[in-house]
Amino acid sequence: NNNNNNNNRRNNTALLKKKYRSIRHDISFSEENRKFNIKTLPLDMQRVYQQLAAAHGEEYGLVWIFSMRTAVELHRGWHMPLLTSRILQQIKQKFGLRTTWNLGVVKLIFRVDDGAYEIHRKVPYDYDSEFQDLYTKTAAALVGGKISVDEALMYQTEIREGKHTAKSGLLLQRKYPGRLLLYPWQASTCAIIFFGGGGRDAGVAAICGFVAGCLEWGISTIGGDFTILNDIIVGTSCGIIASLFYEYVATTFCLKSIFLGTLYWFFYGTAFVIGILEIISGELETGVTRFVGVMIKTFVLSLGATLGMSIILTNPYDVYYAQEDNCNRDTTFTQIWYARIIMYLLCSGAALAQYRFPLVNYWRGLLVQLAGYEVQYQLQGALRQEGHLDNAISNIGGAVAAVVVSEVIAWVVDNALYHYNARILFRNKKEEEETRVGAFFFNVTAFFVRWNHWFRLGKKDDYEILQLCDDKLRQQRTELYDTMHSREQITLSQREETLLLDAIISSEPVSTWSILMPAVYQLVPGSIIANLWFHTIFPPKPSVDPEAPPYAENVFSSLMVISTSLALGIIIGYNITRFAGLLLEHIFFPTKDDDTGLLKDDRKTVMAYDDPRERHEESLSHIPEEEEEEPRKTK
Repeated sequence: NNNNNNNNRRNNTALLKKKYRSIRHDISFSEENRKFNIKTLPLDMQRVYQQLAAAHGEEYGLVWIFSMRTAVELHRGWHMPLLTSRILQQIKQKFGLRTTWNLGVVKLIFRVDDGAYEIHRKVPYDYDSEFQDLYTKTAAALVGGKISVDEALMYQTEIREGKHTAKSGLLLQRKYPGRLLLYPWQASTCAIIFFGGGGRDAGVAAICGFVAGCLEWGISTIGGDFTILNDIIVGTSCGIIASLFYEYVATTFCLKSIFLGTLYWFFYGTAFVIGILEIISGELETGVTRFVGVMIKTFVLSLGATLGMSIILTNPYDVYYAQEDNCNRDTTFTQIWYARIIMYLLCSGAALAQYRFPLVNYWRGLLVQLAGYEVQYQLQGALRQEGHLDNAISNIGGAVAAVVVSEVIAWVVDNALYHYNARILFRNKKEEEETRVGAFFFNVTAFFVRWNHWFRLGKKDDYEILQLCDDKLRQQRTELYDTMHSREQITLSQREETLLLDAIISSEPVSTWSILMPAVYQLVPGSIIANLWFHTIFPPKPSVDPEAPPYAENVFSSLMVISTSLALGIIIGYNITRFAGLLLEHIFFPTKDDDTGLLKDDRKTVMAYDDPRERHEESLSHIPEEEEEEPRKTK
């Protein structure tokens, strides 16, 4: 009898411990539905996987495949080798991978097994805030042991297929012809808020933007070497259309605002600031390469616009300087503060759509953009000093404000979603642990999930997982731990397993850079680079003052001051938030255990990355380059 009582007591204790685990521990996922198909990989990756699996086991090979795919997609989505390298280094340490990498501006090199195998990829960048966040969360979930490597690889495939993007985002932000609406939206608002245009200029810029979007869609559809001509074709079309209106409608148009507003979509200002950031951080190879590439690509756009002017106008030089008198005449959106903010938010919304920001999260991006812009604007107006010091201070302040606000928003969102995810994934150790604060955040989040589903703004999966956890999972889990019930396991369909996996990955912390990048895009000096080239093509007449420096020299000086100060502001902002976070954690949670996984500090610093000497280590041997498969074409 005593032995039976002890056994019962141990069984009850084990049952209670299991009861307080999250729901993923109680479900036996079907193996046939959660196995990644290696044959979907390119041929060169299949060959390397087979060698790694034979030498180190299947999991080792799959983890390396996952790390390479993560690097490729993050490089495409945010083009930040510093952050991508940090994530790769943490995956490498977690799973003991013998791998190195070299992330260039476009060309990526991956080595594994101490250089026994090497794969090259050419990855053009295409900024994507939503994919940044999803791929980072997937890596965090794998490193934290919450999903298997097969599940992580399958989830990556589903991301690329658009299965984790809301239909509203697919139709408007990812697919043509819906994406065509974004070009005139951004061109018209940028022409007004940034470049001194009026209502009529915005209308012409919208027409130019729509034509530019159609041309880019057509060029990307044709593909191949024809895509190299994208910038010159787009720039020329803009110059032709704007010049037609100037020549045959009225000579009162501000051509510069039309050009810069339309080409704002194609400028590479973000890459310019990232290049300066890399140079400051010691990554001279990628930094200098990116710097030169941005200058040349922007020159091609500017040259195209001036070629378009020369096709229509008989004397484009005189027209270019005559039209400058038509700029900054409509002060409605620059003098009235609320009109200025409304127009800036409209322009910011277009930038968020260009960066494929999830519609339900627009409020996050708009707050960060507004904070950076308003601090920059107010400091610029308050200082007004001679030279470039006021520009430097205002840009550092704007960048710091954007970083700090993005970190605060990420912290608030993470803490609010913590309570929501604890309820739907049954992560509360005890039912009575849920406080009033937790219940409040759950109810608020659940309300917005239903609201977004009702208006078809959010992901359908978010609504379905809420329904699943509130009904089926809660009932089955209660029955599983009821000693009087016959249930022995929780059973889910393949669709429900997919929903649960999505919920587990989505519960990871928000990637701050995915929130911050559109704000950096709004602050960067892409238009200043264009002005530099416009005045190189149409050099201004010599100044009356013999000691005055050339105009191009002044523009280049402003460009360097603004871009460098923005890069410094990003670094300072990240370090301020990192220090403040560590200080607050030390004060309020001095004994808190670190159980959040290796990716805990991923969004807290932009300057942490692996040893460059290790990443640039020469490989011993590699797969011959002629045997490598060409990278897949992407839009």
